Amino acid sequence: MCVGRIRGTGDSGVRKQALTAHPGRAIVRLMETSDNATAAEGTTPEPERTGIAAQDWATASAVPQYRAAVVDLLGALAYGELAAFERLADDAKLAPTLADKAELAKMASAEFHHFERLRDRLAQVDAEPTAAMEPFAKALDDFHQQTAPSDWLEGLVKAYVGDSIASDFYREVANHLDTDTRSLVLAVLDDTGHGNFAVEKVRAAIEADPRVGGRLALWARRLMGEALSQAQRVVAERDALSTMLVGGVDGVAAGFDLAAVGEMFTRITKAHTKRMAALGLAA
Repeated sequence: MCVGRIRGTGDSGVRKQALTAHPGRAIVRLMETSDNATAAEGTTPEPERTGIAAQDWATASAVPQYRAAVVDLLGALAYGELAAFERLADDAKLAPTLADKAELAKMASAEFHHFERLRDRLAQVDAEPTAAMEPFAKALDDFHQQTAPSDWLEGLVKAYVGDSIASDFYREVANHLDTDTRSLVLAVLDDTGHGNFAVEKVRAAIEADPRVGGRLALWARRLMGEALSQAQRVVAERDALSTMLVGGVDGVAAGFDLAAVGEMFTRITKAHTKRMAALGLAA
């Protein structure tokens, strides 16, 4: 899930105008452009907080477009956490041992707690939680239906790889949120412990039978493609959210500029490659 960098500056004004005119479609095009991506070296510095990103919710929410974008974001996250709870509970049925089953049940419980925090926050900002989640239900349900694991190991890889792609994206978005919303989003994206658990189990399985690695690598690549398609669909259909991401909101929410969109997806792709390596799989 990477994008090509925008090269040259002569037409940057025209490109930016097109990007802000149709933000959803623009993000889709950027997400699909993967052949010229160049990974940046080193760590990403903490961004300078300006505009809405330096404000609290009480101040930032006075901008109607921004409030609508945040409700969209929290709705998408809330349904994602609820779906993660359901999936982990189902995956526990595939666990080979009682200890593994208990571990996944604990992780499922953590995901449900995240859902509750997001649901409660939506209610606090006078948004009906079910209505906020509804626009994202079909896209997420379709993704999980199309990527239903056939065994225990595929379930672990899906939870580790698939969920991490979404989490990386939301962490990037969090840099453009007000201080209160950013704190909540980062808190619910905290690792539930699934990462280390998945790495340990998958690497042990590959060590026991190296043939497993090829199958799981193909599975992880499929997950990447399906996750990208699902993200494109969600972003393209939600104007308030996509406008905040690329164009800003009324000049106070900065959004990503053209180069920053490319850099964001390059960072997400680099993180995905590192996770694949941690699992012992070829990206």
